[in-house]
Amino acid sequence: MPGLLSSPLCLTVVWFLSWSLRPSCAQIWTDEVSDVQYGRLESNVTLACGQSKIGVPVVWYLNHSLALPWHKLMLDGALVLLHVDHSAQGNYSCYDNEGLLLHSVKLRLGRSPGLLSISCQVPNHTYVRCSWVESVKTFLPAKYNASFRGNGHEWRPCVLDVIRKQCDIDHPAFWQTMHTLRITETNSLGSETTFAQFKLHELLKPDPPESVLVKEIEGYPKRLTVSWNFPSSWPLHDAFPLVFQIRYRPRGSIYWSEIYSEENSVIIFDALAGHLHQVQVRARDEVNSESQWSEWSPLLLAQPWKVYPTPDPAVTDDGDYFFPFNTKPETSTAKSHNPVPDAEGNLGLVILLVVFSMVILATVLSLIFVMWLISNISSSARSRALPTGHHSTTITTMH
Repeated sequence: MPGLLSSPLCLTVVWFLSWSLRPSCAQIWTDEVSDVQYGRLESNVTLACGQSKIGVPVVWYLNHSLALPWHKLMLDGALVLLHVDHSAQGNYSCYDNEGLLLHSVKLRLGRSPGLLSISCQVPNHTYVRCSWVESVKTFLPAKYNASFRGNGHEWRPCVLDVIRKQCDIDHPAFWQTMHTLRITETNSLGSETTFAQFKLHELLKPDPPESVLVKEIEGYPKRLTVSWNFPSSWPLHDAFPLVFQIRYRPRGSIYWSEIYSEENSVIIFDALAGHLHQVQVRARDEVNSESQWSEWSPLLLAQPWKVYPTPDPAVTDDGDYFFPFNTKPETSTAKSHNPVPDAEGNLGLVILLVVFSMVILATVLSLIFVMWLISNISSSARSRALPTGHHSTTITTMH
């Protein structure tokens, strides 16, 4: 038997069986990683190799590959990744010289939180919504905690919406001068708390008026009526009234005209006849002079009432009106279909021309008569003067 075991054929079979019974790397690679480790970008990250012994060779794999980022291997088998970037993220596995798995870990890289940029909107006296933007891109999942208080009062929770990165506050102490919001962001690498102070009465900004309508007033070519509804987010308009600003201008003009009103409708009396007008409305708290104006309502186009000499013009798909080039009033362009008024008008014109001709003729005849009369008088005077002159001449000769 000993000779048989020492034969080359038997040794080959034993060696083959030993490698066949050895755990394969493919089987180990399909196992789940046992831990998650977080590291900071652009720093050195050390990955331990479990229970490896000092001086015992180990082999590291990244995502089943021997290709590793810039690194160095320590005597205890630990892997030190140098100045890591996002390409160093992944599943790391450590094996001994016999191919046995010693440790596996998932590496995630990012940054610790920084200060947040916080802004708040106050659409009415009973509601505040605050949102924030990260100043540092952490690349890691984070948790948030938010609270709110007025001066000298206890902290109240701010209801969080982490997905939208905002929180809501119901019924704040509006009469207090200063308010503070505190938001803490936490991830696996650290945490950061941001404080923001503000005055609610200065941030008060209603939403724009809703359901704005602009209509013509029949029979008035220079008037438009504008109506709207209070913002739906302003339910207490009886206790907190709003003042409205309406601006309008002919389309193409750079100058706006303005009207202020405490009601939800006005009439424009000085619209430009025959022209499209742009109209917008906005709102502000009437009592609080330090509050902000809302955004303008969407721009609307409307034209004052107009009489058309032809059927109503076509309306294009985009809502603009198409107008005929001839914009003169109907009374100056429309033709009458009643022949009687035309005949009477022609007869009056003929009579007027006849009378005018007779006046001209009488004037000419009168002038001719006057000239004839003057001529006859002149001739008679000359004929009487001739004998007297001859007698004087004769007397002078006799002497």
